[in-house]
Amino acid sequence: MFNSILGTITEKSADGVFVVCGGLEWDIAVPATDISRLPRVGEEGRIFTWLYHKEDQMKLYGFCAEERRRTFLELLKVEGIGPKGALKIMGGIGQEELEKALETEDLARLEAVPGLGKKTAQKMILALKGKLTTSKTAVTTPYGDLLEALAGMGYDKRAAAEALSRAEGELPPGVSGEEKEKLLFKQAIVYLSSSS
Repeated sequence: MFNSILGTITEKSADGVFVVCGGLEWDIAVPATDISRLPRVGEEGRIFTWLYHKEDQMKLYGFCAEERRRTFLELLKVEGIGPKGALKIMGGIGQEELEKALETEDLARLEAVPGLGKKTAQKMILALKGKLTTSKTAVTTPYGDLLEALAGMGYDKRAAAEALSRAEGELPPGVSGEEKEKLLFKQAIVYLSSSS
């Protein structure tokens, strides 16, 4: 399936862009916050894409970065949020602000996003707290793969990063490579399980 489209941006509107690539002009729905981060009309740009396909409809969604696409896909996992809703939410709040609101459980900030009610905002906090990739979390640990694996198991990313850091400090001397990663992973799960 499509990962991204690299082409010349021919038009920008409030809810998307047109991009010419290989003789085809693509109509891509893009969050308002991403449109301003894309190159100007007439310039070449890369848009990370996701194709929505149902029996009666096909729609291409685009994002200025992979991180933004991941956020969109995480939003789709929240009950009651479809592609249009996810696009509207992302257009009403920036990435860092969204991550901060989820991490601090700032219900008032989320409710201020156009089209986002209290119940959906609460569901978002429950489903996504600790799940979105943040640059802050990424620098916390040099073990990105282990962090992602722990997050995939449902653990909070910040807590997982702390557990990995704690586990690293308690490793026996001389352990390295794959063995080190196995021990770190196992010990981090022990710490996370005992704190939950």
